[in-house]
Amino acid sequence: MPFSSPRHKKKIIRKVLWPILTLFICLNIIAAIHAYKFTHFSATGTRTERLNLSFASKLRLLFTGVDNPRPVNTWQPKHRYRQLIINSNVKISCWYEMTNKPCKGTVLLFHGYTSNKSALLDRAAPFLDNGYNCLLADFMGSGGSEGNQTTIGFREAEEVKDCFNYIRATDTGNIYLFGSSMGAVAIMKAMKDYQLPAKAIIIECPFGTMYQTVCARFRMLHIPSFPMAGILLFWGSVENNFWGFTHNPVEYARYIHCPTLLQYGAKDDRVTRKEIDDIYSNIPGQKQLIIYPSAGHDNYLTVAEKEWTNNTITFLSAN
Repeated sequence: MPFSSPRHKKKIIRKVLWPILTLFICLNIIAAIHAYKFTHFSATGTRTERLNLSFASKLRLLFTGVDNPRPVNTWQPKHRYRQLIINSNVKISCWYEMTNKPCKGTVLLFHGYTSNKSALLDRAAPFLDNGYNCLLADFMGSGGSEGNQTTIGFREAEEVKDCFNYIRATDTGNIYLFGSSMGAVAIMKAMKDYQLPAKAIIIECPFGTMYQTVCARFRMLHIPSFPMAGILLFWGSVENNFWGFTHNPVEYARYIHCPTLLQYGAKDDRVTRKEIDDIYSNIPGQKQLIIYPSAGHDNYLTVAEKEWTNNTITFLSAN
């Protein structure tokens, strides 16, 4: 059999490499679109529902990305409250609700991804009823705060710190932190970066790493996460000017030395039990893990009101 000529070899290489290069470019364009929409809220439109989509809808979603309208506060506090604007990396809009009972301290509450402070009102109510003032904050891009961007807890950690320092400067009582999902991650990063002297913290369903939470989004669509999750996280890092591969709450947990209540829903489809166990094992201080068997990645108060209220208030009272 005669040897192939150099020209023939080049033709074969071109036939193989060009399709691979074209596919690589297309994957990066798609990932860049998804990463931008994942971290930037749109001014108009409706949120794309990702569950129970047809194959054609999933295919279209693959190329266009998920639309996330800017979260808007839909309820107002029923307790006495003051509207606050706290200066941070952007201006942060907050509600400061005041208990009608002798005050035991202040709980700072931080919401999850694509949410806002009005979604925290029901969880603030038991704290208020048991003698705790509450500060509810809109992260950047949400509710009444500035911007249209979210960094999934990375820069939000600075906002946790500035809210904490505001209360610390105006109130000499105990300060507690409560966060759900992204809010929990922001608290954990703030504890690492700023060593906040919180009396105790309550964190619910934080993801283990940024890469794991990106993979979870693909799992929800029943689409393989490799290699797109890594490419998407790369572009998200480029577009938002931080390295998402090191956004690692499992590592942040090592810096939490105050009493910590970690809570998780056994039916959570976005955060795995292993992620929670890894976080819990790394917390060096006093800690407690509570699992709600019927809860998913949602507001535990709605599925286990008595248990959640008893667990959180008992924890605060003990600390």
